[in-house]
Amino acid sequence: MYSFGPIAAAMSLLSTILSGLAAWLTPLTAGLSFGLAVVLLTVAVRLVLVPLGVAQVRAEKARARIAPRLADITAEHRNDPQRLVAEQRKAYEEAGTSPLAGCMPALLQMPVVIALYGVFIGAGGVDEPLLTHTFAGVELGATMLGSAEGLLVAPVFAVLVGLIALVAWANRQYLMLPMMRANAAAAEGRPPVPGVLTYLQFVTVVVAVFVPLAAVLYLLTSTSWALGERLVLRRILPD
Repeated sequence: MYSFGPIAAAMSLLSTILSGLAAWLTPLTAGLSFGLAVVLLTVAVRLVLVPLGVAQVRAEKARARIAPRLADITAEHRNDPQRLVAEQRKAYEEAGTSPLAGCMPALLQMPVVIALYGVFIGAGGVDEPLLTHTFAGVELGATMLGSAEGLLVAPVFAVLVGLIALVAWANRQYLMLPMMRANAAAAEGRPPVPGVLTYLQFVTVVVAVFVPLAAVLYLLTSTSWALGERLVLRRILPD
């Protein structure tokens, strides 16, 4: 995947930008410069992707608006699959959306996110110079479980992984569960039973234990930004 031409080219560009950011930050932040460069590059990429986030939230709100109608259509035509599909398609068209409207922005983000993550894990068969530098005294290429420094890296990773877990909890508490309740209430009028899908946010915590410190910084920055962005957009975009 990382050897695929466009992704490899994107990784090369991102790596160059990362080196430039680190060089600019070094006189100001010394030993923290390369770690902060990871954070700044992640924020810059997430800013570029904000329009896709807006499209995704708009699609979510559109689906929420037509959820009661879709529930009525399902109840009325559950024994006639062809009519059911036709009426559902009509409802989506009249609302100016589609079942895949929320998925497309996420899919469009994936190549950029994959390339950015690839830089931070040294993927693609190319040694990433970033990973030989340190952040808070820990090499950015070190991992929580596979580092020769052992306990020396534990405090840094413990703090960062703990923060990622906190973001995952907030994501579940303030995004996933309210959305499930709203969808269930609109569709059927009864509270939902939280499913296992609401815990998928915590997969990021598990990943953070095995990837290099640079990728851990990326995961913390990216998930924090995504949470804040979604909360803000849900509040300011009209229903």
